[in-house]
Amino acid sequence: MSSDKSLFIQVGSYNTNLQGGAGVPQDLVDWLVPTLQVASFLSKEPHVPDIFVIGFQELLPLHLGLAGLSNAVIDDRDAHIRSQIEKHTPGKEPYTLIAKAVNVGVALLVYARDSGVARQVCDVQTQWTGTGPAYMGNKGAVGIRFRVSGRGSKAGEVFTFVCAHLTAHEPKLAQRVADYHHIVGTLLFPPPPSSPSSSPTTMYSTSHLFFLGDLNFRITVPPSRPHVQTSQPYDVLAMLKDDASREQLKEFDQLLNQRRKGTAFIGLREGPFWTFKCTYKYKFGEVDRYNTKRTPSWTDRIMYATHTDSPDTPEKSNITNILYTSIPSYVTSDHKPVVCLLQLPPPTTSLSPETCAPPMLQLPSSYTPTPDPRATLKRYTGRTLDRIIGSIWWLLAVVGAGSAIVGIFNFFLGLAAWRWWRTPAVSVADA
Repeated sequence: MSSDKSLFIQVGSYNTNLQGGAGVPQDLVDWLVPTLQVASFLSKEPHVPDIFVIGFQELLPLHLGLAGLSNAVIDDRDAHIRSQIEKHTPGKEPYTLIAKAVNVGVALLVYARDSGVARQVCDVQTQWTGTGPAYMGNKGAVGIRFRVSGRGSKAGEVFTFVCAHLTAHEPKLAQRVADYHHIVGTLLFPPPPSSPSSSPTTMYSTSHLFFLGDLNFRITVPPSRPHVQTSQPYDVLAMLKDDASREQLKEFDQLLNQRRKGTAFIGLREGPFWTFKCTYKYKFGEVDRYNTKRTPSWTDRIMYATHTDSPDTPEKSNITNILYTSIPSYVTSDHKPVVCLLQLPPPTTSLSPETCAPPMLQLPSSYTPTPDPRATLKRYTGRTLDRIIGSIWWLLAVVGAGSAIVGIFNFFLGLAAWRWWRTPAVSVADA
């Protein structure tokens, strides 16, 4: 592969609703084929993504994830996804798993095409952090970073991918913003080999950044708006029927408004998410029926930035968003998966081919992402609690034949029986 060409990157995200091994269909054609066809059409020749990025949230039942049993599920998911990628690509091209990262129910897998960019990948790093209570991993993020050598200069370019699952529920906007800042401060990577500093770096110390996941930002319509009297589910549903109405509805999207204000996702861009229907909350088994216990929202998102993006034009990116859509046919979760096909610009050729520092993202002068000096302590405090609570929960579920509540009842019933058995009998003579 020539190092001066554009790269196609396909990014997908799916909250599988704690389904474990049953979280994705056996045939992933709906998730893969549309983007493969678009990539081939635009390149005027059979073409496939150079990099596949797949993120999951709620990968498996929470107690199993907290207990540290996520790896077996993600290993099975890896084998299945790779077989499906290679089955549906033109020429059945093979792909290499560059890295995988998982923490409780949040997982990320990155693949690269064997005949192309995979040959240039080096300095692979993975990381995780929790944003739940006491930094537990029921919510949080995982990240993968690597360098592609020879792109633009000898140093090449650094790619960073982050998959996150943030705090749920419409009123908890401030907590979601806090989750984002916690991820920036604690999802830390070692400095690049060429760096004179030994200090850890944030996700922003990269040439290209991709942020995806179930970010849980909701639609909140102020009561004063003339178009919609409240943000009740039925009112929002009425605005999902056509593109024009959804474009109006996007103005009430919490994530878009926070990004415009500069309070979260600084420097990141996003494609036109309003061109597809809200991805949450659907009735199980239904292609196009929402559960009206929740206001429909675009909770599942994919954002990105590249080093040539200017902070002076925060809505414009030099990354071409070719396709951004959801996959309605997946019905085993209350979320719909999203997928995005992106075309990176050709690398900027350095004036000095021997330049040993990769290009970095440009950020507004008012924002400096800072590593949290207590990041390691926070991360491992959360992981220790994960394992303790998860193991107890798992044991209770085993005792309760799959139900922790029944397990608790059985535990106390058994304790009472044991104490009764240990109590010495009182004979008539003793009385």
